[in-house]
Amino acid sequence: MKPTLVAIALLVGLGAGSAVATERTVTLAIENMTCASCPYVVKKTLAGIPGVRRVEVSFEAKTAAVIFDDVLTSTAALTRATAKAGYPAQVVQ
Repeated sequence: MKPTLVAIALLVGLGAGSAVATERTVTLAIENMTCASCPYVVKKTLAGIPGVRRVEVSFEAKTAAVIFDDVLTSTAALTRATAKAGYPAQVVQ
């Protein structure tokens, strides 16, 4: 009986310290999208970030909707990546 209780206590203890992922959605206003290939570059850039689950880019609206795991990445990381690719971005409030 004791080994079972020790195993349960260990599992509970390990789980208590782990972070809980939260899926977040953010819309970014993207600058410098001037041609039909720009959305592809923005999408590929954002999709390459660990934790990004889905990206939808609108050339017409000059925006990108991003679904991501906030334990693995952040809005700051998303905007840094797009800026580095030549497309500065800001979170749409």
